[in-house]
Amino acid sequence: MTTTSSARLAVVNAWFRNTFRSMRRYNYRVWAAGAIISNTGTWMQRIAQDWLVLTQLTQHSATSVGIVMSLQFGPPIILMPLAGMLADRVDRRSMLLATQSAMAVTALGLGLLVITGMVTLWHVYLFAGLMGCISSFDSPVRQIFIAELVGDEDLPNAVALNSSMFNSAQLIGPAVAGVMIAAVGTGWLFILNGLSFLAVIASLMKMRTGELRQLPKDDSSGATMADGLRYVWQHPDLVIALTMLFLVGTYGLNFPIFISTMSVTTFHGGPHLYGALSSTMAVGSVIGSLLSAQREKPRLLVPAASAFAFGVTCTIAGLMPNVWTFGVSLVALGAVAQTFTTSTNSLVQLRTKPSMRGRVMAIYMAIFLGCTPLGAPLVGWVADVFGPRWAIAVGAASGFVAAIIAFAYHRHRTVKTSIKS
Repeated sequence: MTTTSSARLAVVNAWFRNTFRSMRRYNYRVWAAGAIISNTGTWMQRIAQDWLVLTQLTQHSATSVGIVMSLQFGPPIILMPLAGMLADRVDRRSMLLATQSAMAVTALGLGLLVITGMVTLWHVYLFAGLMGCISSFDSPVRQIFIAELVGDEDLPNAVALNSSMFNSAQLIGPAVAGVMIAAVGTGWLFILNGLSFLAVIASLMKMRTGELRQLPKDDSSGATMADGLRYVWQHPDLVIALTMLFLVGTYGLNFPIFISTMSVTTFHGGPHLYGALSSTMAVGSVIGSLLSAQREKPRLLVPAASAFAFGVTCTIAGLMPNVWTFGVSLVALGAVAQTFTTSTNSLVQLRTKPSMRGRVMAIYMAIFLGCTPLGAPLVGWVADVFGPRWAIAVGAASGFVAAIIAFAYHRHRTVKTSIKS
């Protein structure tokens, strides 16, 4: 082997060790194995649910898809106070066992209704709301549980790898879903998702509890969610990061609406095309996650720059003339969207003291999961009335506005620091 080849191999090995350094820990490896299976099932259900509503229960109503999203991802806004306090007080592994089991039962119940032909649109609304309520308690606990698996020193890497696993599942899930919907219908995808939760439950049971890095819990009876809100307000970086997340999350992260309506109404495709385009976007999401895994501690400028890039790539995607160029643009869109969400997640966790992390991450997840549904009906209405390209333009505007706010804050802070010095 030549010296050049040895040097290249050493660089590749160093990159691999650094990118996947959280995998050195047994508990994280076990968690990852269960997560990739469950995430694949989740993506299969998402595609099946959107397709069920869009083509079987309505006449291509993007507004109805938006309502389902609102019911599934909106409850964190309402349940945030209780979810945040529980996340700071309870045993997080036990909490995850309960929430993952409940979501399994919910998916199986909806699947049985679809298979037996009894499903109606209100059933989908009901089960979406139930899943949203359960997820309200699952999401903040799951986010901070990652720190118990690896510790704060590897938290940015673990968050990024967690995102890469979720989006790697997006490569598999939608493509498989598209084929299965055409072959056997949507019902069996809900059943498979329900069974996939068993993988996460098994991984939680197999963990070495003695190796978990227990974060401080707030056992104070007087602790409230208001403490979390005050904590965020006292830290301007957190305020700006969460404001950006609100804007992009509310109006920009409505990809099921963007991709499904472009597939059906613009490119006149079927479930195969919808699944393929969703998987194409996942390629970019995985790339963005792996690039984020290289960073040690993200600064505010990272989500700011990625928000601006999100606006640019949304604009490009909305202008693409055919399905092939649209698919290519989705790769770039997936990468910048993942960079934005991953860097924002790490920034918020690392700039929050451990005893407050549950309440702050409940706020984060309420915005991340809950505000997308607030914008989904509006974005769906824009797609119905003006066309899906204009709906994507709404997403682009959210990225540009978020970036302007962040860069203005950075400039203000720089000027203020220079005056003091």
